[in-house]
Amino acid sequence: MQRRSVIKSAIVALGVVVSAGAFAQDKPIKIGVTGGPHAQIMEQVKKVAAKDGLNIQVVEFSDYIQPNAALAAGDLDANSYQHLPYLEAQIKDRGYKFTHVAFTVTFPMGVYSKKIKSLDQIKQGARVGVPNDPTNGGRGLLLLQAKGLIKLRPDAGLKATPLDIVENPKKIKIVELDAAQLPRSLDDLDAAAINGNYAESAGLSPTRDAIAMEGPKGPYANLIAIRTADKDKPWVAKLVKAYHSPEIKQYVQSTFKESVIAAW
Repeated sequence: MQRRSVIKSAIVALGVVVSAGAFAQDKPIKIGVTGGPHAQIMEQVKKVAAKDGLNIQVVEFSDYIQPNAALAAGDLDANSYQHLPYLEAQIKDRGYKFTHVAFTVTFPMGVYSKKIKSLDQIKQGARVGVPNDPTNGGRGLLLLQAKGLIKLRPDAGLKATPLDIVENPKKIKIVELDAAQLPRSLDDLDAAAINGNYAESAGLSPTRDAIAMEGPKGPYANLIAIRTADKDKPWVAKLVKAYHSPEIKQYVQSTFKESVIAAW
């Protein structure tokens, strides 16, 4: 009788060890983000997803290139930082086998300056910064065109470059810089078109500090990207469910006001 009890206890103990081992091997889903609002929001998504049994590890990057490279290499399971025009350009240029599974938030691009209070004060030959990647650079130029500073070729589209400028009455000098560097370059520029997430990271608010800003409607909603081969895995649906939860929408609205807009 005592022997049976000992054997039973040993089996129970073994079961606990096996369960613990299985749990330890349950690797978290690694999601790449850029610093600032994307990272802040994903930390909240992590909490919501945990209630549904999804373990997320947030991996932060300081530029736009590495999150896609890391996803393609298998170092990430997903990323959440880019809009569709940028993703499509990356897929075309680099051959990535990616799929977007959900839209997340929109960051209105704004024009910022430490030297002028309005675009009317832009001087002849002013140096104006824009992001140096094709889609965000085009986005910056389109914003400058919308505000009347330049005119682009009609067929330039979302990937407009400085070579597409056909009218530039103030002879503005377009300075192309890495998007993350633009906020730190405002001392050396007369103005710069800066993505909302990098503006927020630098303590700039589109609604408070921008001297010009994109309209609320446009093609630049951000998204969650994954490898196409993973699109039917159960964790993908759980991730989307957590991100699109009422808790996250409320967090975005209360934390960022109109600087970041939920896109679902």
